Amino acid sequence: MTFTTEENGVFPAVCSLDCPDQCGLLLHKQDGKLVKIEGDPNHPVTRGNICNKVRNMAARLYDPKRLAYPLKRVGKKGRGEFVRITWEEAIETIASRWRTLIDADGPESILPYSFYGNMGRINVEGMDRRFFHRMGASILDRTICNSAGAVGYNFTMGGAFGTDPEDTVHAKLFIMWGINTVSTNMHQVVLAEQARKNGAKIVVIDVHKNQTGRWADWFIPILPGTDTALALGLMHVLFAENLVDSAFLQTYTVGHEELREHVKAYDPVTVSAITGVPVDDIYKLARWYGQTSPAFIRIGNGIQHHDNGGMCVRTIACLPALTGQWLVRGGGAIKGNKGFLEHNKNALQRPDLLADKNTRVINMNELGKALLEANPPVKSLFVYTSNPAIVAPDGNKVRQGLAREDLFTVVHDLFLTETARYADIVLPATSSYENMDFYTSYWHRYIQLQKPVLAPYGESKSNTELFRLLAAAMGYDEPAFRDSDEEMIRQALQGHGNPHLEGIDFETLAERNFMKAKVDSYFAGRLATPSGKIELYSQTMADRGYPALPTYTPLLTDDAYPYRFIPGPNHNFLNSTFSNNDKHVKMEKIPRLHMNSADALAAGIADGDTVRVWNERGECELVVSVGENVLPGVVVSQGLWADAPQAKHYVNALTPDRVADMGGGATFFSGRVDVVKLAK
Repeated sequence: MTFTTEENGVFPAVCSLDCPDQCGLLLHKQDGKLVKIEGDPNHPVTRGNICNKVRNMAARLYDPKRLAYPLKRVGKKGRGEFVRITWEEAIETIASRWRTLIDADGPESILPYSFYGNMGRINVEGMDRRFFHRMGASILDRTICNSAGAVGYNFTMGGAFGTDPEDTVHAKLFIMWGINTVSTNMHQVVLAEQARKNGAKIVVIDVHKNQTGRWADWFIPILPGTDTALALGLMHVLFAENLVDSAFLQTYTVGHEELREHVKAYDPVTVSAITGVPVDDIYKLARWYGQTSPAFIRIGNGIQHHDNGGMCVRTIACLPALTGQWLVRGGGAIKGNKGFLEHNKNALQRPDLLADKNTRVINMNELGKALLEANPPVKSLFVYTSNPAIVAPDGNKVRQGLAREDLFTVVHDLFLTETARYADIVLPATSSYENMDFYTSYWHRYIQLQKPVLAPYGESKSNTELFRLLAAAMGYDEPAFRDSDEEMIRQALQGHGNPHLEGIDFETLAERNFMKAKVDSYFAGRLATPSGKIELYSQTMADRGYPALPTYTPLLTDDAYPYRFIPGPNHNFLNSTFSNNDKHVKMEKIPRLHMNSADALAAGIADGDTVRVWNERGECELVVSVGENVLPGVVVSQGLWADAPQAKHYVNALTPDRVADMGGGATFFSGRVDVVKLAK
């Protein structure tokens, strides 16, 4: 399907950002150009409300820095010196280099690197996956975001299933745990505000009193990586004071008696010493949770970005079972809801095209290590819908690898990103509003269709079109590479075996734009755990070498720097997206480091000073904000800022690239740094 040729009008759309809200949008066109974006008031969850990031998207799409045609590098890697070439030259150059590499070093010398800078399913996990499977390239383990927590949650609950967000308007207690909801899940805030008008209380547990912490009725600061201990301390009080739902535990769980004995070791005095949360506050929070119904926990992404992140989420996921909140409308928890929207990924991605089932797998969190140390070496990197030179951990190591002259790198993006500056070939990408695609939220339960509204910008091409061209150039003649975008969507919506998608097909979705998964009752049947119940005790975990019961393990102390460093998100960027757009940078102002007053006083640092933040991996310079928004021993930055002349705010130069306890997840928030004032 081509884009609509109507020059003027208002057209339905979907926000493609990697955000749980996945808003319904209305795009206003005038003379063929996008002139305004507003929320679709008919969307049942997002209801016309959108964030500033999306409201100002037109400024990004028509930014004069946007790529309009293919480029070839002519200068040293990293300098960003390119000349314009044709698409024909670009495709032939790539295919020729890859054929040579495959003949000399095998297909595993080529590595794709991508994530979900665009959440459209066929553009980020469709034709690209088919292509690299057919090639036999090294497989990328895409674990940078939620994999640790997803695995942990699955051990407890059997999959990415949680409370319906629309039901949370009935909750009387919200616990926002490790999530800056105001900045990263704004419609959960809207729903909570509706509940607040009916008397609901909002508790926020986090390492930083950010916008969400300031919005809460009660903000509880906690030391990084100790959330598992706090959850176990709450369980201690719930069992000790008989605030548990014994009938629910008996019917719907396994291991509650073992857990009752286990948490006796996590008394509030012990837990307070670990977490920094006062003993009285542990009792108070446990009693609020045990005595309030419906009680709802929004489990955030931040807490899983630790060495112990998987166990942390697994532990918090046990709490609603103790009080029986899964059977109360508006109670329970959300880590994610994408399980209700599972489509036919095999039909979309075609793993059957991979001939060698033992093809090596490379964890995306270890990109720097892979580029510098892999044996046999990675000889070519293809980057799309991601910007690893900014977002990947241990970033100086990543950039050292990208600078290799023998590494043939191709980047497909809307802008000449920090990663693209190291590329040999840069290809212009379409925006999501220029593509056809379907979207599945990982928070609400709606599947949505995007029809192309805008003409492709300049000579830009979608991921699906690009990989069809590459397949043809490489001589891959399987029918899978001739499927249209519409055919791929149809394939994904057929044969999935998911009863929640019953009745959702391409025709109906094209007519309605969005449709909701069918869920009668979450506990109507067996869960997808081995026992069919909520597993407070997990034999599967024991078999895999984990503690069978939720257990607190301290973060690694592999260096002696005095501060735990948390490089969190900010309000106006989404990872590195928007960080290079003037409108959004102006809204966010400057990169800052939040530091406790006592730490600042001891270090001779005053509010507004520029400080050097450093460890053995790298350094950056930030303006310090001194106050009580973080606990002593903790420093927090916000946002991944684009490189700029004379700027030194590359926070991922400081973060570790080791992997978490589960799922190969990232440990961005488990690093340590020192902070010193810079002389003026």
